[in-house]
Amino acid sequence: MDTIEAIILGIVQGLTEFLPVSSSGHLQIAKALMGVEIEQNLLFDVTLHAATVLSTIVVLWSEVARLLRGLFSRRFNEEQAYVLKLLLSMIPIGIVGFTLKDRLDALLESPAILLVVGCMLLVTAALLAFAYYAKPRQKAQLSYRDAFLIGVAQAVAALPGLSRSGSTIATGLLLGNRKQTVAQFSFLMVLAPILGETFLELMKGNLGAQAIGSAPLAAGFVAAFVVGCLACKFMIEIVKRGKLVWFALYCAAAGTVSILSYVL
Repeated sequence: MDTIEAIILGIVQGLTEFLPVSSSGHLQIAKALMGVEIEQNLLFDVTLHAATVLSTIVVLWSEVARLLRGLFSRRFNEEQAYVLKLLLSMIPIGIVGFTLKDRLDALLESPAILLVVGCMLLVTAALLAFAYYAKPRQKAQLSYRDAFLIGVAQAVAALPGLSRSGSTIATGLLLGNRKQTVAQFSFLMVLAPILGETFLELMKGNLGAQAIGSAPLAAGFVAAFVVGCLACKFMIEIVKRGKLVWFALYCAAAGTVSILSYVL
């Protein structure tokens, strides 16, 4: 993989991380279409995810700063309650990460990865369509129970092709939460898990970084960060306006193309 290919993949990651179309699925499709083979697949993917996490912090910095200030208050407050909900939502993905990480990594290397991605994109399309047409009564605020269930949706979305943002946002909406509340929670809840995974991969991934190359790794990171900042702002507005059905149609088309690419 050269630097130009890494930049293209970084752009794909930045565009699709916040859109409900599965960034991991699109990364695999892009790699297949470009004929890119990466010796340390997971390390590269995690690096790109770390870049989009950084873009989340930049775009939502006012909210992150508010939570940090409230976190150190002596009295239990709204910010501390919100952080507890974020921590609760991270439990399922933490369990998946510790128990199924090797299997998920092996799945990325599977010859049938395009088939898996295609099927999961179809599931994403169905979930987004269902969330769009369902009209549950909206709650005043997101509950601890809802936070955990949204976390379960994030854990299931560890499968490549099943959109993390699509799954968490759709689940939150189906549980009756407000659009802006769900979108913000969805983007914030992924910060700690991805940063933690990135740290672990980099701690043990020195040989992997050498296999990929420092320049492509850095170029992909920068591309994903810049495009991710734009995509994060765009997605928050899209969720507010309730236009998720268009992404359902796109996922259905992309999933069909991915399956046909594998079959044919």
